[in-house]
Amino acid sequence: MKQLCDCLAASIALLVLWPVLLVVALLIFLDDPGPVLFKQERAGRWHKPFVIYKFRTMKRNTPSISTEEMRRLGLTPYTRLGPFLRRSSLDELPQLLNVIRGEMSLVGPRPALLTQQVVLTGREQRGIHQLRPGITGLAQVTGRDDLPDDQKIERDYTYLRHLGLLTDVLILIYTLRSLTGARGAY
Repeated sequence: MKQLCDCLAASIALLVLWPVLLVVALLIFLDDPGPVLFKQERAGRWHKPFVIYKFRTMKRNTPSISTEEMRRLGLTPYTRLGPFLRRSSLDELPQLLNVIRGEMSLVGPRPALLTQQVVLTGREQRGIHQLRPGITGLAQVTGRDDLPDDQKIERDYTYLRHLGLLTDVLILIYTLRSLTGARGAY
């Protein structure tokens, strides 16, 4: 039932937001010509790899490592538009396609990179790997990239224990509220 509701909501969102998607795609192309979508392999349900779609916020040929790792290395490979897209989470909108394809949910643990072994192992130990990854989740609305991996895993586990329609609705409301404040990673 959750997957059906997710697919319906994502389809409606794409129909409503297509003008925004078009404008963002055009701005990305004008800012840094090249592909407007960023595709990356991530761990899905049961850690099965899938290709996630995002609007590109970094210059072409940026290494495929986590944002946290880039910060540690002192890399700032963002396009001029990139920080705004990340803060506003507009870069996440193409993931509605992943939801329609059944690879993701609107709400769930964020899909980890296949190289994030600490996260993958922790999620497997707690049973979190059985969930479809989400565009947003409890860890996103309670700390996002500011949380260390162990706290992200703990919040994903809390989500698993309280799984249900009400929990998803509350997380979506908190997500919309945080988006209006334009908080996020950049």
